[in-house]
Amino acid sequence: MESEKQDNKQYQLATFAGGCFWCMVKPFDQWPGVIKVVSGYTGGHVENPTYEQVCSDLTGHYEAVQITFDPSLISYDEILTVFWQSIDPTDAGGQFGDRGSSYKTAIFYHSEEQKAAAEKSKEDLQQNGPFGGLPIVTPILPAKPFYPAENYHQDYYKKNPMHYQRYNVGSGRAGFLERHWKKA
Repeated sequence: MESEKQDNKQYQLATFAGGCFWCMVKPFDQWPGVIKVVSGYTGGHVENPTYEQVCSDLTGHYEAVQITFDPSLISYDEILTVFWQSIDPTDAGGQFGDRGSSYKTAIFYHSEEQKAAAEKSKEDLQQNGPFGGLPIVTPILPAKPFYPAENYHQDYYKKNPMHYQRYNVGSGRAGFLERHWKKA
């Protein structure tokens, strides 16, 4: 399992694509045990891609977030729940107002344990989720190299709160999440 060691604590990594990475940092950032959330690119074939390259849909990369977490404070299962409740897992063409392969959803597992947990959570969501039997299309893929995005994309919701909020609402994400996950 990929992990980081800081201050004599063993941290783990979780990597998710959930559409625009601006909207995927805040849901994780607010939980005790989440050490950091980095916006970036993964899953593709171009080393050290730029935002413009990834948006061209020619690199194979997804916009993604990589979460460093302390498993003694927050479990991978809890992080999976935050992920599912931050996306539309039935949309195969992107997320909300953002279309194209770089905006598709995916879970990138860092260990066989994460793979098994992700598969179980996806199956549970398919059987018991709020989507009325629509297929859950989010793939579960092995982690590939992760490239941090340019600095202006990091912690976007903190740096540009008004634009972030307009984007979150205007893209349709906020309304969708409210309608589908309010009771969760």
